[in-house]
Amino acid sequence: MVEVAAPGSRHRLVGQPLLYAISLFASLGVFLFGYDQGVMSGVITGPHFRKFFNSPDAISLGTMVAVLEVGAFITSLAAGRVGDIIGRRGTLLIGALVFTVGGAVQTFTLGFKTMVIGRIISGFGVGLLSTIVPIYQSEISPPNHRGALACMEFTGNIFGYASSVWFDYFCSFIDSDLAWRIPLFIQCVIGAILAAGSLIMPESPRWLIDVDRDAEGMRILVDLHGGDPEDVLAKAEFQEIKDRVIFERESGEARSYAVMWKKYKRRVLLAMSSQAFAQLNGINVISYYAPRVFEEAGWLGRDAILMTGINAIFYIASTIPTWWLVDRWGRRPILLSGAVLTGVSLVATGWWMYIDVPETPRAVVICVIIYNASFGYSWGPLPWLYPPEIMPLTVRAKGVSLSTATNWAFNFLVGEATPILQEVIEWRLYPMHGMFCACSFVVVYFLYPETRGVPLEEMDAVFGEEELEEALDNESERASLVNSTLPTNHQSISPPRPKRTPGPRRGWVSRLIGQSDHRASYEPIRDGEE
Repeated sequence: MVEVAAPGSRHRLVGQPLLYAISLFASLGVFLFGYDQGVMSGVITGPHFRKFFNSPDAISLGTMVAVLEVGAFITSLAAGRVGDIIGRRGTLLIGALVFTVGGAVQTFTLGFKTMVIGRIISGFGVGLLSTIVPIYQSEISPPNHRGALACMEFTGNIFGYASSVWFDYFCSFIDSDLAWRIPLFIQCVIGAILAAGSLIMPESPRWLIDVDRDAEGMRILVDLHGGDPEDVLAKAEFQEIKDRVIFERESGEARSYAVMWKKYKRRVLLAMSSQAFAQLNGINVISYYAPRVFEEAGWLGRDAILMTGINAIFYIASTIPTWWLVDRWGRRPILLSGAVLTGVSLVATGWWMYIDVPETPRAVVICVIIYNASFGYSWGPLPWLYPPEIMPLTVRAKGVSLSTATNWAFNFLVGEATPILQEVIEWRLYPMHGMFCACSFVVVYFLYPETRGVPLEEMDAVFGEEELEEALDNESERASLVNSTLPTNHQSISPPRPKRTPGPRRGWVSRLIGQSDHRASYEPIRDGEE
């Protein structure tokens, strides 16, 4: 647990121990919505659950599972404004408390309507947590470890999913309604732990500096860099963040959704598309309904939950290599290779179900494991890393809230439609999602820039926005010269210097870690160039 002490305390965590402790504890937030996504998959197949809810049909099951996304969609849209007003840590606290309340309503449900209400309330908490945790993580992480730490958080998400499946399995041996109430109650326990922990976690230094609480922001940066108040890198990072904040304030632009859309439309669309494809690529067909998938393939009853649990172990393991790969390979190669592998495994799953031979049950388990492993190292973690990376500080919370809302909107669509499609189009459901994997490959290949190792304050260079602004300024100047009245004394015309708003001063961090000046294609400075 992270201990935040007074500046003079000898016992507070600093440096990498502090960074990893924050990341580990923040991972409880993603553990929670991973657990919540997986817990219903095993619960809905249990005999006591089905008896309590009078053998619900496909539409009722889909509603109970997917209605969580309705609540998550609503609060993920609001989380951008909430996160800017009360901070990242305060939003985390509220999200954890709301989630805990929703878990309690589900645990002590009286029937279908109460369960739906509980799922919606939990969704409100999930929407806040799933928006603010990636922002918080990106803002406290150094550029060269940002990807790894975000991927560690996703491992926490999948660990939550796997834990829920195994809780479902072991509780399935209980011969009463406790078989499904206990797994739902675990949500309350974890939510309460996260709420308590958020009270002692440090606030995001970037948010503190953005709201002029510079001393607090500087203290946290010092702690993250080892605890030495005279640390050059800590001072450099503070100055670079402060320069960026001042520059964006002097631009005079409002921090509204309209301005964000006008100025950063490409970034917003890329952030939203990453989350949309994460769902359209088929993950929640497996996560929400894995036991039903295995039942379709021939595994029945408790065996279907057992196969889901075994699959979840491979799913967790697949997320670990990305800790190392994401800051070495980069984002694009991982997304591209993941799109290919997930698409092929989904098509293979559908094919084995279509031919329906004695080998089909085992073959489907293998295909699903390959699919989950492929998704777990690629389209699982990176859509949570990419949006907060590419959005600027002034609109980061709002941009990430839109991308997260996109996740939950498509999450709801997939969750609601899957039980129906499993009955109507059967095996064709899996090649259909394989087609979306192919679409995601094309979009990433042609549109996604690489962000590996780029400081958040220098992301403009990746998108070439400074060069575009300069070109527009020069074009405007040339147009004004052409349209102006020519002088009558026939003296040579000497155009005035273009009037450009100066960009933010290049920070010390950029120079110290060997990063380039702002340019469209981001490249580190070579030795001897400075």
